[in-house]
Amino acid sequence: MAIRVILVGAGNMGFAMLAGWLDAGTLAPAEVAVVEPAAALRERAATRGVRTLADASALAGERPELVVLAVKPQVIRDVAAGYRTFAASGSVILSIAAGVTVASLTAALGGKASIVRCMPNTPAAIGKGMMVTFAGPGVPADSAAFVARLLAASGEVASIPDEGLMDAVTAVSGSGPAYIFHFIEALTKAAESVGLEPATATLLARQTVYGAAALAFESGEDAGKLREQVTSPNGTTAAALKVLMGDDVLTKLLTEAVIAARDRGIELGK
Repeated sequence: MAIRVILVGAGNMGFAMLAGWLDAGTLAPAEVAVVEPAAALRERAATRGVRTLADASALAGERPELVVLAVKPQVIRDVAAGYRTFAASGSVILSIAAGVTVASLTAALGGKASIVRCMPNTPAAIGKGMMVTFAGPGVPADSAAFVARLLAASGEVASIPDEGLMDAVTAVSGSGPAYIFHFIEALTKAAESVGLEPATATLLARQTVYGAAALAFESGEDAGKLREQVTSPNGTTAAALKVLMGDDVLTKLLTEAVIAARDRGIELGK
């Protein structure tokens, strides 16, 4: 069976994507080759039955449909240079590096490449991720559809028409899980401050966030309407929301955070 996908990098995100493809049956193990220089990560990938290599030299004769660059932004240009022959022969390149533009990657790949950028997030590790893509010039429609099918194994997939929006995507869904984790930390501490034991406080904070997010997703209702359904006039929730919503304090704080993350993404891309 021919190699359809070369996965470059089997760290946490790369391995999560690999597991998603295989578990969903989107790809068979024989259709994937993993290039990972770190022995421990290479051995972990090998447990999924895929071919693993320390470098791409042994794959020179392969013509995969897709090369996935699941490496950090700081090294992706150097790593990409080793895959110029694949790009030149028609393999589509999928990058998950924040802030690294299609133009920058095209240059690193020798000036000829069909590139799809993707911003995933860490819940992809459990199939609950948010993946947003931008297809650069020359990406065939069937290749873009193949990428979307692969990513769907790890969660929800959306596309944007303007690459300039990718830094905003990164700031919202890419970095967003960290904001939610911090909210859980803060809610746990607040619960402890009113007398709850740490274990109980942690459970209440985690399950409340999890349940509310699931309800928001599955009900399809506007978040504002769901908030109103929980809030009785002059009740306990209303008293709390007076603190959180007074002067739009929480909205302003999150907006400031998202702008800071977006601006950092722009800096990383320079």
